Amino acid sequence: METFEEKLQRDLHQFLCNMQEADERLPQCPDVDDKWESIARAYIPDGIREFSGYPTVSLGWMMYIGMAVARFWDEDWSLYTYKNDLYVFMRDKRGYDHMDEYIREEVLRLEGTESIALERLVGECASRVNNLLMHQPIEPGTKEAFDAYVSCLHQLYLTGAAVQLKRMGYHMTKMQG
Repeated sequence: METFEEKLQRDLHQFLCNMQEADERLPQCPDVDDKWESIARAYIPDGIREFSGYPTVSLGWMMYIGMAVARFWDEDWSLYTYKNDLYVFMRDKRGYDHMDEYIREEVLRLEGTESIALERLVGECASRVNNLLMHQPIEPGTKEAFDAYVSCLHQLYLTGAAVQLKRMGYHMTKMQG
């Protein structure tokens, strides 16, 4: 039986493949994956606080964070790998409310229509995930609800990294053997 997190991954991956924003095979980038736990631990207090009023922001920001970490990995990982708290580093540049703009403008270096298109893509992914979350038979405020929220964040983080890796020219193809 498919877990909730597997369902999220499948839905996001199919959507992004249809949009030509992800490859058929999801990337593997252990350096980016290894940052997940510390980023999640730092992010969750802010994300939970914002979720009730702004669920797609709370979810979508994690996709941006995944994109930023993938960009840091490609750009100069030795500079970022030892940063104790990448999330706080990004959040404190312009504050939580403007973290999306900071990442789009200063980390990903997007402007104009590219920035707007990415904003729409992240918004759609966050809306899809929120819709799946809201349709789970989970009582708000429970451990199950918390675990489901963390699963949502995790998949959006990985999705953001996958999208950014593809945008930077990393393509996951099956090796001929």
